[in-house]
Amino acid sequence: MKIQNPHDKFFKETFSDIEVAKDFIINYLPQEIVRLIDLETLVLQKDSFINEKLQEVYSDMLFKVNINKREGYIYFLFEHKSYVSKQTALQLLRYMVEIWEMNIKKEGLGKLPIIIPLVVYHGSEKWNIRNDLGTIIEGYDELTEEIKRYIPNFEYLLYDISRYKDEDIKGQVQLRIMLSILRDIFLDDVNRMKKTIVNAARYLVELEDKQTALHYFETYMRYIFNSYQQITERDFQEITKDIEKIFVEGSEYAMTLAEMFRQEGRQEGRQEGRQEGRQEGRQEGETIALVKTTIKLLTKKFGIIPNDLKMRLQELDVATLEIIVGDILDMKTIDEINKYLKK
Repeated sequence: MKIQNPHDKFFKETFSDIEVAKDFIINYLPQEIVRLIDLETLVLQKDSFINEKLQEVYSDMLFKVNINKREGYIYFLFEHKSYVSKQTALQLLRYMVEIWEMNIKKEGLGKLPIIIPLVVYHGSEKWNIRNDLGTIIEGYDELTEEIKRYIPNFEYLLYDISRYKDEDIKGQVQLRIMLSILRDIFLDDVNRMKKTIVNAARYLVELEDKQTALHYFETYMRYIFNSYQQITERDFQEITKDIEKIFVEGSEYAMTLAEMFRQEGRQEGRQEGRQEGRQEGRQEGETIALVKTTIKLLTKKFGIIPNDLKMRLQELDVATLEIIVGDILDMKTIDEINKYLKK
């Protein structure tokens, strides 16, 4: 069930919605920049410039857009570690050069497109360094302006979400919820996270399309479940009771997550029971519970599930069932379940 890099997945899954990306640009970029951007031309690019070594530290997303009536790019660098990196400007420069080189190869143009670099940070440490390349060039500030002309330097837009107050978080429902969760994900204050989850449910009720609301709620809850270690099964039970008063459909999914907590508890107990010769009974009980959870989520997403599919799910092991539960949200049709089933 645990996603290897839930921060990366959450960031990309949310910002892949072009309307969320537009919403962020409108509400957070300086207005003198927004006025130059033709948001109707905003298109997400598939390219990523983060190597495997740094994937646990950074995520990135590149958007092509017309800037001042010319084709350009907005580059998001998301720092999903809990501490500030002084090398961020250098990393950005490296990625911007790669974007330019990619553009030259693809377009064959002699001039380079404009790139607006943005850094989104949500670590527990306050971002206490300047947002420019010159800050990591030794002695740069001591140089005269005449000499600085020969030294490369640039600034990037910085968004330290961890310092945002509720009133600082702007935008539509999806963006407000995303930023609130990112702000709180590294905090030890469980009550604040519980409040953020309940507020998310309250915001999502505003959406007319309840299926879309449930989709977003599943995305948010799955991220929290995989990232926020302090929350307990008891906390989820309390959250579920609060959500049930606001967003009934969402409370059902929260209950499912509470069930997953119970499965983890059973698994730990099973490991102890293995030493005492009780593994088989525990494993059987865990499998039955996971089958019920899988059927419940599939029914919620696709409607009535055929009996033969239910029978085949009962033949699967715990590991496979956990993978299915984690992938259900991304499934487009019920037929996609077949790749997990025994032939």
